[in-house]
Amino acid sequence: MYLPVPPQPDCASAWREAVRLVDAAPGRQAYNVIIDVADPVANASMAHAGIRAVDAFLAARAKPVDTVANTIFPASLYHRHGAPGFFDVFEKRVLPKVRRGERWSGYYFERMMAFPVPEGEPPNQLWDIVERMKSDDVRALNKFELSLFDPVRDVDNSPYGGQCLSFLSFKVVPAAAKMVTLTAMYRNHFYIEKLLGNLIGLGRLMAFVARETGFKVGPLTVISTHAKIDQPARCRRGEIEALLAAYDQVALALAA
Repeated sequence: MYLPVPPQPDCASAWREAVRLVDAAPGRQAYNVIIDVADPVANASMAHAGIRAVDAFLAARAKPVDTVANTIFPASLYHRHGAPGFFDVFEKRVLPKVRRGERWSGYYFERMMAFPVPEGEPPNQLWDIVERMKSDDVRALNKFELSLFDPVRDVDNSPYGGQCLSFLSFKVVPAAAKMVTLTAMYRNHFYIEKLLGNLIGLGRLMAFVARETGFKVGPLTVISTHAKIDQPARCRRGEIEALLAAYDQVALALAA
C-alpha cells in the first residue's frame, strides 16, 4: 500500500501535489505517501507567493512555515555563527527557551546534534555525518544514517503527540561533482500544518550538509508512512478549500 506523488521541481509544488492526492483519498488520509523533490532549495522562501499564502494561513492558526522549518534546521543561526560553532549556540541559548522537559523539546535538530543516550556524551549525529562525508578515508557513500525516534522516550499511547520525523538517510552520489541526497521517513504527517515547513526545513538541512562538504544539493525524498489532511486549530473545511484555491491561483499566475 503506497501512494506515489509525481516528482516535483520544488518544495511548494511538492506540497500542493501531495495535498491534492491525499485530499482525494478515503478519509483524507493515506499510507506510505512518497514525495520526491528535484531541487528542495529552489524557491524555498517567502519570496514565493504560494509559500506566503500558506504561511499567512498557518500564522493565524498554528505555527508559521519558517517556525516549522526551524525545528529541523535553524538556518539563520547557522548563517550567523557558522559550523560547528552554531551547535553550541543552539544548545546554550535556544534549547533553554524551547525545552518542554527531558522528553521532547519539539526541535528535531536537538536530536540530530545531541541524541539522548543512557551514559556518556550524546552523539552529534549530524556533524559526524558531515565529517565522515569530507574524509578521504570513508569510502562507503551510502552509510550516513541519522535516527530521531527514541524508543525509550517516544513510545506512549498518544496517536499524534511527540516526534513525527523518525529517520534520515543521506547518500553521496558519485559524479564529477558529488551530490548529497536525502530520504526522510515520517511515522505521522499533518499535510496542512506541517508538510510545507518540513520540506523547506529538510532542504535547508541538505544545503547545510552540501555547503560544509563542498558537494551539490540533490533530490529530497520524503516517505510519510501515514499522511492526513489536518485542520489546524479545528478550522473549517471551507477554510482549507479556500487556502488551496488561493494557492492554485498563485501557481497559475507564476506559470503564466
